[in-house]
Amino acid sequence: MDRAERLGRGSIVSLLLTFSAPAVVGMLAQALYNVVDRVFVGQAVGPLGIAGTTLAFPFMLIQMAFSMLIGFGAAALVSLRLGEKRKDEAEQVLGHALLLLIVASVLLTAGGLWLLDPLLRLVGSSEQSHPFARDYLQVIVAGAVFQCLGFGLNAVIRGEGNPRVAMLTMLIGALLNTLLDPFFLFVLGWGVRGAALATVLSQFVSAVWVVGYFLRGRSLLKIRLHHLRLRGQICARVVAAGSPMFAMQLAASVMNGILNNQLKTHGGDLAISVMGIIHSVALFIAMPIFGLNQGAQPIIGYNYGARKYDRVLRTLELAVLFASLVCLAGFLVVMLAPGQVIAVFNRTDPQLRELGTRALRICLVTFPIVGFQIVGSSYFQAVGKPRHALLLGLSRQVLLLIPAILILPAWLGLDGVWLAIPTADFCASVLTGVWLFAELRHLRDRHGSGVVTEIQPTLGEW
Repeated sequence: MDRAERLGRGSIVSLLLTFSAPAVVGMLAQALYNVVDRVFVGQAVGPLGIAGTTLAFPFMLIQMAFSMLIGFGAAALVSLRLGEKRKDEAEQVLGHALLLLIVASVLLTAGGLWLLDPLLRLVGSSEQSHPFARDYLQVIVAGAVFQCLGFGLNAVIRGEGNPRVAMLTMLIGALLNTLLDPFFLFVLGWGVRGAALATVLSQFVSAVWVVGYFLRGRSLLKIRLHHLRLRGQICARVVAAGSPMFAMQLAASVMNGILNNQLKTHGGDLAISVMGIIHSVALFIAMPIFGLNQGAQPIIGYNYGARKYDRVLRTLELAVLFASLVCLAGFLVVMLAPGQVIAVFNRTDPQLRELGTRALRICLVTFPIVGFQIVGSSYFQAVGKPRHALLLGLSRQVLLLIPAILILPAWLGLDGVWLAIPTADFCASVLTGVWLFAELRHLRDRHGSGVVTEIQPTLGEW
């Protein structure tokens, strides 16, 4: 049974596991970069070190945004050209991706180092936290080329149809970072600079691995010298294809800057440290769901196109169920043992533990429904409605969260900052539910009674 036939006839559970497992592992590896740095920095340096890494995060999101702009855009074009049996043009896109990633990273490094101090002040650094944020971000910005090449070209590996190699790339970097962090921090005593250097060295190894894969590995596509010349038309297509994810990451960077400033105003550096911990915990729980989405999308998309709506709904049901179970498990851990979660990041500061315990419970109180929101918004991407998917994706982390961050603290102080997160999560989940219900009802009305028998029980369960 070939791949297309499996998508239309194979076991949904088996397909979800097969397609999702590499993506889930890759996403968890990506999350480890963020989580591991804060865990070791918190234990070795303390809350101000965590605050420094948190303040650097908006700029790391900008680096990620440009990596996604070029990497995801190139991956989409590569998949298209390979499907059209135009391998040489796919290799042209690969060559453009390599050059564009280098150019973008050089510009990010030059601009970031030049404007480092004013940018950190802009996102909420104080006299106490600024040196830690500066030491950390300076190293991260200097190594931007490795992050951009490793992440951007890894997306092209997925685009050429090799998700296992893409997963291995992420694992290599994440595991190396996990090994280097404690050595640089506890053995050599290099502080936050050591944590940043561990990250950059890990990204360097990932970048070398990826470039080597396209030069002499078993890749379908190769980096060829005669394709290393930029053409305006191909550049424009890469940018156009990657712009939705770029916009989402850029908006997330702005949101994090606003959030840090509100935390500084109402809670100071300690509140910023707590938010860094909360973000790491939430990210680690949510990353498997994003991997699950990557596995579910081709199954939903193929069967939607083939008009096998019972399989579309079954896949959606299972994806929502698995995502909700993951979020529920994370929710229970946070609610039952918040102090122990905070202790993973720092065991010695009682103020961090007290504030973090309260903030964790408030921020993640609606987490059981977040899985549904993430999967629901991804469904629209899978069935060819990217505008719906983009709006729903932005709603939770940007469109609803930014107003909540700006409004609620004016009445409730620091609690208002914490409450902004579950407020945005709840509203985005309601919006997703309304749109998804309307979509499935439209599917029923459009395709007749043969689909009604499959849809009605599903809606009844919801």
